[in-house]
Amino acid sequence: MIWYPYTPQKGYKEPILIKRATREFLYDENDIEYIDAVSSWWISIHGHNHPEIIKSVKQEIEKLDQVLLAGFTNTKALELAEKLIEFSENNFHTVFYSDNGSCAVEIAIKIAYQSFYNKNIKKNIIIKFSESYHGDTIGAMSVGGNSKFNLPFKDFFFPSKEFLSPDCYNCPVGKKKERCKEECLEKLENYVINNHSEIFAIIMEPLIQGANGMKIYKKDVLKKIDSLCKKFDIIFILDEVFTGFGRTGSKFAFMEADVKPDIIALAKGLSGGVLPIAATLINKKIYDNFFSERIEDTFFHGHTMTGNPSACSAALASIEVFEKENRIEDIKILEFYLKKYIKQLYEKYPNLILSPRVLGAVCAFELSDSFNPGEFKNHLLEKKIIIRPLGNTIYIAPPYIISNDSLIKIFHSIDIVLNDFTLL
Repeated sequence: MIWYPYTPQKGYKEPILIKRATREFLYDENDIEYIDAVSSWWISIHGHNHPEIIKSVKQEIEKLDQVLLAGFTNTKALELAEKLIEFSENNFHTVFYSDNGSCAVEIAIKIAYQSFYNKNIKKNIIIKFSESYHGDTIGAMSVGGNSKFNLPFKDFFFPSKEFLSPDCYNCPVGKKKERCKEECLEKLENYVINNHSEIFAIIMEPLIQGANGMKIYKKDVLKKIDSLCKKFDIIFILDEVFTGFGRTGSKFAFMEADVKPDIIALAKGLSGGVLPIAATLINKKIYDNFFSERIEDTFFHGHTMTGNPSACSAALASIEVFEKENRIEDIKILEFYLKKYIKQLYEKYPNLILSPRVLGAVCAFELSDSFNPGEFKNHLLEKKIIIRPLGNTIYIAPPYIISNDSLIKIFHSIDIVLNDFTLL
């Protein structure tokens, strides 16, 4: 039997068996059609089974299934590294491959720490944020905020320093957006000024904190932290696992905010959801701390399937599709309609929909406490709409190519569920 993730092991409903997929649609064993309103955990950015990506994988796997990326390499891994550096507008120098977002983040943390170690500089503090989520491995959990994801494992975490997460829709220091001067960062700034000699990195999700509630904050927050890191020689790590490849409206969220992180972690949309692959991109300043013949300066980290040719081929094809089919324009159109439809719902149900917000290809809101999120999800599933609430946060993060008809169906279904609730 399968141990399904994030699922109580007793009394859960038997999962729906999906047999095929295309665009924003999933089809079960009875050929019933569902709209995938969350891109299957945020990865199917081009929709399911994009023919160009599938074709690329088929062509590669017929030539080379796998080769270790130590003492050997492969063409697709080389081509993808070059493409990623170009796609990120040459802000980075080197690509380190892995196969999931948690590992991409752990690699970023280890590289940041060892870059000072290799210079014989002792820095032991990493700064994190209270509502962050970076993955489910021990290192990734150590730099995440406290939540149900990591509660049982707290005693295993390495030390970190936590500060309140920025949140422009539910400000942690009670400011209104129009009067905000990034007061939420005052304690962080003071701490960095007084302790910068001990801090090796600051890690955060740029512009949207995803799995802990789709918390959106303004670009000036990133700019201030970026400036702090540069002033005090602290490595700035951005977890772009969710935000990368267009989710916030630009190729990467750091570009949207016009900052220059030292390291970024990528996964999810990297292959368009076709095969597992992740990458950690490092700038030249950090890489130079490992550019040495000394064995002690080597980064001893690797994964068995690192740089798998088929996965790299899928990622290459996904980036080519992103550019050729002009996904940035698709996201602008999607953002327009998300704002339009959530505004209509909010005006109709101001007591049930709280803090509605949209950024790029993400729409989110909180349900009032009177509504059970699990029941809400089940009611939408009955209408063949797939969502996954985050606590009482409801979000829509569909494939960028979703049709307007499907968007209308999603929001109309939400309308029906909310209306039925008001009639109870």
